[in-house]
Amino acid sequence: MSHIYTNLAAIQTDLKQRKITLSSLVENYLTTIDANKHLNAFLEVFADESRTLAQQLDEKITAGKAGKLAGLVIGIKDNICYKNHACSASSKILEGFVSMYHSTVVERLLAEDAIIIGRLNCDEFAMGSSNENSAYGPVLNPLDTSRVTGGSSGGSVAAVAANLCLAALGTDTGGSVRQPCSFTGLVGLKPTYGRISRYGIIAYASSFDQVGTITHSVEDASLILEVISGKDEYDSTASSTEVPEYSKQLQFNKKVKIAYFKECIESTGLNPEIRKRTEEILQQLKNLGHTVEEVTFPYLDYLVPAYYVLTTAEASSNLSRYDGIHFGYRSKQAFDLESTYKKSRSEGFGKEVKRRIMLGTFVLSAGYYDAYYSKAQKVRRILKNKVDEILSNCDFIVLPSTPDSAFKFGENSQDPIKMYLEDIFTVLANLAGIPSISLPIGQKQNQLPFGIQVLAKEFDESNLLAFSTYLVNNT
Repeated sequence: MSHIYTNLAAIQTDLKQRKITLSSLVENYLTTIDANKHLNAFLEVFADESRTLAQQLDEKITAGKAGKLAGLVIGIKDNICYKNHACSASSKILEGFVSMYHSTVVERLLAEDAIIIGRLNCDEFAMGSSNENSAYGPVLNPLDTSRVTGGSSGGSVAAVAANLCLAALGTDTGGSVRQPCSFTGLVGLKPTYGRISRYGIIAYASSFDQVGTITHSVEDASLILEVISGKDEYDSTASSTEVPEYSKQLQFNKKVKIAYFKECIESTGLNPEIRKRTEEILQQLKNLGHTVEEVTFPYLDYLVPAYYVLTTAEASSNLSRYDGIHFGYRSKQAFDLESTYKKSRSEGFGKEVKRRIMLGTFVLSAGYYDAYYSKAQKVRRILKNKVDEILSNCDFIVLPSTPDSAFKFGENSQDPIKMYLEDIFTVLANLAGIPSISLPIGQKQNQLPFGIQVLAKEFDESNLLAFSTYLVNNT
């Protein structure tokens, strides 16, 4: 079977017409994974159980009893717990950890007959914008192996871009789904904070983290979102807002008001080709009869500092449990309680994670709390109010997803500030808790893709997804 599928509808049609079986599809993916080991996308492939599950589901499909995700072969980022499977957040400190329960997203995928084919490499504890921070080595970009995939969900996007699975789940704390999707020409969706339960997701920054989808199409993102969303008794931050049938609400036939930030388009850090393409898209939307409005957003320079003060503070707190005592890695050099803590954490965590823990501990420390953490919380409120104000006057905000296309390995890794600025256009959605999607509607002259980002009001994923379908088809 040599056909490459890029949407679930085509797979389900062929399964129904008996042109393929799920077993043959899984076998095809396993062969492709084996041929692309050099990309380092998968940390573990669940080959035997995928085959077994495919056989069982083939019978369900024949009997007409299969769930709405039957035919979906999906990978999960290595910070999403799957019962009786290893989960390491790509860190040495969680070596040997096997989850005793399902995360809510995994439970919901399996309930609708998706097949989870493996766990995917990522930046350690989801901290990074290039997937160069994994304890298990970097992930290569399948479009150009000399370049990064972006991060932190680098393995997830590499697997989908290289057709090692149809879709993947990632997590997005400040752009970790949208930025790598921009670098690999995929659709990356970060829903509203609380739309999807975080139960069973290894935490980085709890008030920012959100599970997101990585797909080739908006249609698949919509269907997966409707399956994994909704309230959850295990996560008090999961919203009880009703989950619409997103996949059936993708028609878009109205005129809308779109805002863009003057400061983003004029930013000196934005690649001229991306600026030109963003302006083209805005002009095309005008030509199609939509209202496009330039909006002043004077806080662009505060986004990244506020984001890193708050997320590192939360990371410092969340990662304090990895201490060589409770579970995970314990240093063989430890000889008493204090050395167990110090040596286990020093040896178990990578450089970037240690940098962020130290930064977070500093901003929470006595004497600095008010100067940094407390101030960053106030800035977050100002940003949220400004975004809400803009979205009360318009339907969507359109921004570039990233300042440039995928960069080469090592290009930014010596300068943490330069690397942190990779997130300048994506962190706003996480700071404000609103939904955002990166769409693959741009390509530079060097043939490398980049994404255009659309942001919408809280829990307005239905309109966001419908507009995204329209945008992909009309620009």
